[in-house]
Amino acid sequence: MKLRFSPTSPFVRKVTVALHETGQMDNVELVTTDVWNPATDIAADNPVGKVPALVADDGTAYVESAMICEYVDSLHGGRKLFPASGPERWHVLRLQALADGVISAAVDRIIETRRPADKQWDGWHERRSAAIARTLDLLEKEAGTLGDEANGGTIAIGCALGYLDFRFDADKWRGGRPKLAAWYEKFAARPAMVATAPKMPT
Repeated sequence: MKLRFSPTSPFVRKVTVALHETGQMDNVELVTTDVWNPATDIAADNPVGKVPALVADDGTAYVESAMICEYVDSLHGGRKLFPASGPERWHVLRLQALADGVISAAVDRIIETRRPADKQWDGWHERRSAAIARTLDLLEKEAGTLGDEANGGTIAIGCALGYLDFRFDADKWRGGRPKLAAWYEKFAARPAMVATAPKMPT
């Protein structure tokens, strides 16, 4: 398999954490991809022009991190990251959706900062920051339901919080959220999380 990869993308990180947790990282070739480079060929694997994109051994390209994580989860015989059915599945998918909302809002903020200063809209930062704060407040209330296991939902939450540390450390998201912070401290120590920590390309 081939994974179109960026070392700073939290959506890519969700996939690489899933690969590590399911013991499949050695089966994947990472292809570093800068989607902002005008010369990029990412459209060959994802016409939307985003990472991640996973190209399977049969040549099929899978896009969007949520789908790729489920596809990766279908390829191994161990404990599944996504329950097959019932309330447990909906719990995991709901957590993943909440975390993906945080990631999307944070990425939107970063993209806005790449616009010329006179073209940026302060209201956009405020709106996206408020969405992040509301979602983290909800996760603080539900921190006791997250548990210690890695699944599609907790992986997404871990990657979302890690991205906030990476890009918006000054926001101090832990303030007023001791339960979520304590959960993240433990989850972030998992080998899969340590191995995939975001970093700026050299």
